[in-house]
Amino acid sequence: MRYRSISTVLRCATVAALLTAPALLSAPTAGAVEQAAARGSSLAGAAPQADFDKDGHPDLVVAAPAATVGGKTRAGYVAVVYGSATGADTAHRQIISKDTAGVPGDPAAGSWFGLRTVARDLDGDGYTDLAVQSFGDSPFTVLWGSAGGLTGGTTLPDPAGTGGGSLTGGDFNGDGHADLIAEGSDESELHVLYGPFTREGAAATANTLNTGRTFGPIEVIAGDINGDGSDDLVTTHAFEEMSEASLYWKGGASGLGSAPTRIDHAAAGTIGDVDKDGYADLVIRTVPGNVVENLPYDHGTLKVLYGSTGGPGVTRTKVIDQNTAGVPGVNEDGDQFGYSLSAGDVNGDGYADIAVGIPYEDLDGGVDAGSTVQLYGGAGGLSGTGAQAFTQDTAGVPGAAEAGDHFGAAVRLGDTDGDGKDDLAVGAPDEDGTYTSSGAAWVLRGGTGGPTTTGVVSFGPNALGAPEAGAELGRGFAR
Repeated sequence: MRYRSISTVLRCATVAALLTAPALLSAPTAGAVEQAAARGSSLAGAAPQADFDKDGHPDLVVAAPAATVGGKTRAGYVAVVYGSATGADTAHRQIISKDTAGVPGDPAAGSWFGLRTVARDLDGDGYTDLAVQSFGDSPFTVLWGSAGGLTGGTTLPDPAGTGGGSLTGGDFNGDGHADLIAEGSDESELHVLYGPFTREGAAATANTLNTGRTFGPIEVIAGDINGDGSDDLVTTHAFEEMSEASLYWKGGASGLGSAPTRIDHAAAGTIGDVDKDGYADLVIRTVPGNVVENLPYDHGTLKVLYGSTGGPGVTRTKVIDQNTAGVPGVNEDGDQFGYSLSAGDVNGDGYADIAVGIPYEDLDGGVDAGSTVQLYGGAGGLSGTGAQAFTQDTAGVPGAAEAGDHFGAAVRLGDTDGDGKDDLAVGAPDEDGTYTSSGAAWVLRGGTGGPTTTGVVSFGPNALGAPEAGAELGRGFAR
């Protein structure tokens, strides 16, 4: 089967064709202020660094939203694997669910705790915090960072009825404090919660944006595209079997503006400065013929909309697929090149690179075994030059490519060893352990030559001491 989705619980099934869950969970990048604080530089498009214990070694959040917790099916949990000088350290970990002491609420069937996670310093104390989305009466839980890691939990007040829709973070007014955006119970609305947040979960200020669409955004992607020091927002949309134009919302000193610009239709996206010109670039997976029902049969095409003072794609664009020179593989129907995307600097050269998930790639090991391609930025922008492909059949990568694993359903670039080069995390939610679809994740450390299998870390739920049966660990990583 080429298409799986948990999105039918989000909105009507006609729109669900575009709501492939890992694409929803792909990770956008931090704003200019947050990037500078995280890396000591002004590298635009760097992946936000989640350092919950502030030890200088960023941490990895892996979602298992389909897991059974407390006897409740699909109650979900998140696994936090802490960083170290040698990368992701599975011996230093936390498994957090609504069954965890200090976390508000109780496990509930079908609540999908961990459906989306956003890692930002929400209260401004220097420790990264984690906002976790689930379904139910209290859809957003914040876990607070501390010297001992994530602790406690606060339910975000929901006066506007955010209702559990799309969630992302950024700095949309450029004040150095992290903000959150959530979809409203009226799906045409987006609620912007401006930081800093109190430990009771109250935002400093808030406002509401109207998308003018029947359904809420499929994906929300944040990054400073116009180079003004405030994050901008891109929202993607669909109605029934057709996609709709994505919307570009400008950030500024007063926050996000209320008059968005229409841009290309997109199924997934990420933001990073691939040509190092100071303007972050929007990289999207295009929708073939603007028909979402064609996505499962699509070979997959990326489009780079380069940033500028005028926004994405005003000055130039570029198209990349598996037939582009240097890109491993070839275009094949149903591969879905670009199903998941993440931006970061893998080789430490100052250019943002793009990790591309291809979970429906067919390999010798079977149909839909999955693959991941690492693309590199440079002075000329994103290209196939030096691109690498990784599968479970790649020498040094633990495991074996098997039918239906969906390796690459989620990808994430983040620096778990604190060496200034982002590491490549890959999720395969349908990897089988003791049970079907236990899921698993891999972390390949970044280096001057790109991701390396030297010191690669891989783990499933069993290795973490976490619930395993049908957990789908690796369905997403923190934004």
